[in-house]
Amino acid sequence: MPSLGRLHLITDTRPGRDPLAVVRAALPVARAELVVQVRVTDDATDREAYDLARRVVALCARHGATCLVNDRLHVALAVGAEGGHVGADDLPVGAARAVLGSAAVLGATARDPGTAAEAVAAGASYLGVGPYRPTTTKDGLPAAIGVAGVRAVAVSVSVPVIAIGGVTAEDVPALRAAGAYGVAVVGALSEAADPARATAELLKALTC
Repeated sequence: MPSLGRLHLITDTRPGRDPLAVVRAALPVARAELVVQVRVTDDATDREAYDLARRVVALCARHGATCLVNDRLHVALAVGAEGGHVGADDLPVGAARAVLGSAAVLGATARDPGTAAEAVAAGASYLGVGPYRPTTTKDGLPAAIGVAGVRAVAVSVSVPVIAIGGVTAEDVPALRAAGAYGVAVVGALSEAADPARATAELLKALTC
């Protein structure tokens, strides 16, 4: 199974965004510490998801980074991604593991120790935990859990915990102190004036 980078970049495919430009900016800076999670909007077609994921896989391969596909595991298999990530409304973790196979990286979403333990028992390689704080990059999210919520999950499982939800570089020290292995971001990079510099700032905070 590939090693897991500490910085997860989730593609922002909302109107007016250029996810490939952000990926291209971040990869030379973070390299193997970067995991690119290809996430598309619900109304995107499988073909659109495939076309984006195929290009991201190729970019990641040049820099030793990991590419995962969120939600659409058939797309992950089709493009040769290292694995996928499933949320609460996607395939159950055990079923996702069966689809991807034992060697793939499989992330699962959790927000409390109970669901976290269940996900790990079912085969999750790591957990995306949050939302850390309210965010507008995804609709229908539950209430924020804060540092305390991240800590509660991190101390209850043995797999890496990736904090997500409105995370900035300034938040990283507190999240790392709470037991988070890394962080996942959308807006912190997709809305940055200089995504490469923002990547460097996040990475510095994560590796200090």
